[in-house]
Amino acid sequence: MHNGSIRKLVIAGGGAAGWMAAAMFARQLGETLNIALVESDEIGTVGVGEATIPPLHLFHKYMKVSEPDFLRDVQGTFKLGIFFENWRNLGENYFGSFGWAGRERWAAGFQNYWLRGRLLGLARGYGEYCLETSAALRNRFAISLNTVLNYAYHIDAGLYGKFMRGIAEESGVLRHEGRIDRVEQDPAKGYITGLRLQSGQLVTGDLFIDCTGFRALLIEQTLNVGFDDYGDWLFCDSAIAVPTASTGPPHPYTRSTAHEAGWQWRIPLQHRVGNGMVFSSRHWSDDEARARLLGNVQGSVLAEPRLIRFRAGQRRRYWHKNCVALGLASGFMEPLESTSIHLIQRGITRLVQMFPDKGIREPAIAEFNAKMQDEIDNIRDFLIFHYHVTNRSDTPFWRQCQTMDIPDSLTHRIQLFRQTGRIAWNPGELFGTNFWVQVMLGQGLIPEQHHPVVHAMSKDELGKFLVDIQRQVEEQVDRLPEHQQFIDDYCKAPPV
Repeated sequence: MHNGSIRKLVIAGGGAAGWMAAAMFARQLGETLNIALVESDEIGTVGVGEATIPPLHLFHKYMKVSEPDFLRDVQGTFKLGIFFENWRNLGENYFGSFGWAGRERWAAGFQNYWLRGRLLGLARGYGEYCLETSAALRNRFAISLNTVLNYAYHIDAGLYGKFMRGIAEESGVLRHEGRIDRVEQDPAKGYITGLRLQSGQLVTGDLFIDCTGFRALLIEQTLNVGFDDYGDWLFCDSAIAVPTASTGPPHPYTRSTAHEAGWQWRIPLQHRVGNGMVFSSRHWSDDEARARLLGNVQGSVLAEPRLIRFRAGQRRRYWHKNCVALGLASGFMEPLESTSIHLIQRGITRLVQMFPDKGIREPAIAEFNAKMQDEIDNIRDFLIFHYHVTNRSDTPFWRQCQTMDIPDSLTHRIQLFRQTGRIAWNPGELFGTNFWVQVMLGQGLIPEQHHPVVHAMSKDELGKFLVDIQRQVEEQVDRLPEHQQFIDDYCKAPPV
């Protein structure tokens, strides 16, 4: 137990994680909390995570962020989901959207009606019953009272860190420039007492947030909490990132193309396109991955490709003593479903909700760690599913993905959907039933049966039900402007 009141918060490291934390704590707790951030201009940030997921809206709402201003500052575009190519079979694709397909009935999800319609020859592609999928594939987007789209953003991660820094410093956060030379600890209990910079300056605090990236200087190098490695399930451990010039209007979705030993992302921003190859170093050399990436990008290359090494996994404790890890310091799930910024946001939000104002208590630490670990495990299972349930067996990488042992929790999800068409889901999980259904069907996992409640509809009624939904989707998409047109009218950024 740490009985002292928490009055000074020190954040080690900047980048998106550090400045997001600084901005949120300053806006929410700045009246009672002194906040300092330590970073060095000499230390770069990873900064390749340019795609987000919808919960970022809520984070911005808490800080009263103007959406158009934010998007102009980060050169942002809109994202309705992910276009997956070659994941199920070579030459096949599907769309995983943020939206809901069809209409839910109280006893059964829409997938059950679609499955029966498919058997009767009445159903079209599953995505044609989803507004977000249809809008994305027709390159349409708008924020409108008449058409509600579930969306996220494509952003420049470096500019996003600067945007958050501006909010934080305007709200009173004090920045200390310099490298951390040593982490000072209480010799009796091991609590962190301060950060000694190379200049000799000592930055003291009551609670410390570790945003030092993969180094995990506080949570791991100092407090030695340990790490659970997920490399036996998620084989990709490297990425090569490179920006290219835009070659046309931006699509409102991220593109994910599976290759022989990993996958390639393509993320359109207003001023450029972010590209990268995520791959397994056990199956591809760096040179092979780089050659494949550069051979597939569109537009002129704007910078030297950058190699990033990572380990998929999480710290055994996110919060230990008086230190909380955020971002890459807490662990990393590969970027396939754009969860990195979300997990930063989730950790910050949860810490604000559980802030130890009157002193640190072990039950609170245990609850925080359990919630964060459960969230990571659910994301882990969703990512593993993309690789494991596939028809691809054309390379050693994919054959190993097909035959690997998977977590029992994921085995249960797969068996339940395959045998009954139902989704195993618990309240609070990041990826809802709509996400799971779209990816499961897209990867080729087709249920063996559908719920009997669908037989309450006659064949004619079911046909009309499906046609009406599909027609309504088309009519709504027809009313939407082009994605680029909406950006120009709503949040056009100045030239870089």
